[in-house]
Amino acid sequence: MVTIAGSDSGGGAGIQADLKTFAAFGVYGASAITAITAQNTLGVARVQELPVDMVEAQINAVMSDIGADAVKTGMLASAPIVKAVAASIRQHGAGKVVVDPVMIAASGDRLLKESAVESYKTHLFPVATVVTPNVPEAEALTGMKVKVVVHMRAAAQAIHKFGPRFVLMKGGHLEGDESVDVLYDGAHFREFRAERIKTTSTHGTGCTLSSAIASGLAHGRTVEDSVALAKAYVTDALRHAFPVGKGRGPLNHLYAWWNAGGSKGLGR
Repeated sequence: MVTIAGSDSGGGAGIQADLKTFAAFGVYGASAITAITAQNTLGVARVQELPVDMVEAQINAVMSDIGADAVKTGMLASAPIVKAVAASIRQHGAGKVVVDPVMIAASGDRLLKESAVESYKTHLFPVATVVTPNVPEAEALTGMKVKVVVHMRAAAQAIHKFGPRFVLMKGGHLEGDESVDVLYDGAHFREFRAERIKTTSTHGTGCTLSSAIASGLAHGRTVEDSVALAKAYVTDALRHAFPVGKGRGPLNHLYAWWNAGGSKGLGR
């Protein structure tokens, strides 16, 4: 597995969350860092993009030696990086690709230049197995307002036209006792429902969900089964979260080990 994403110095999102999730699912994780962020539970203080050729070099180094049963992309920061990542995925023939179109952090800080939104549609979505936008991201990608599940379905249909095999519209930003995600394959919808956990420890939820889906795909599971397992994992990681920092804390990615003395794994 390889995650192509930004680094979160606070450890709750980005490649740090991705690698913890890979570990929880029994998947070996490698990474290609696209940007370095100085952030904590209160917000993002600074972002430094890496040069495009350095991003490419990391991907090439991993793929030419270790390889990857699945690829997950997160924060890509700019249009040139989006284009380069898409080209690298094509070059190395990655067959299972989960794209989390990270645009805005949970704190509200922007993590993607506006000029890069079109690059996602044109270059990256066509190579994606699954795209996992949340409500604000879907609104930015489609120009639609997403307030209820019916709107999520319409947004998923619009995003599917950009080329991914599946679109998973995440409903975490909506209200209600349940958190509802909608999976669309171009013909059929499937809803995934779970209890909405009341917690402030939600930093990195999107990164974690997409990484969990990619882990399921790496294990050979179907997209539907991978999404179901990922949804259950994130719900439990939220349920077992504990306060970290003074703001929006992270999930507890390794709750199964902490609660079971290291004897229990996931995703096998």
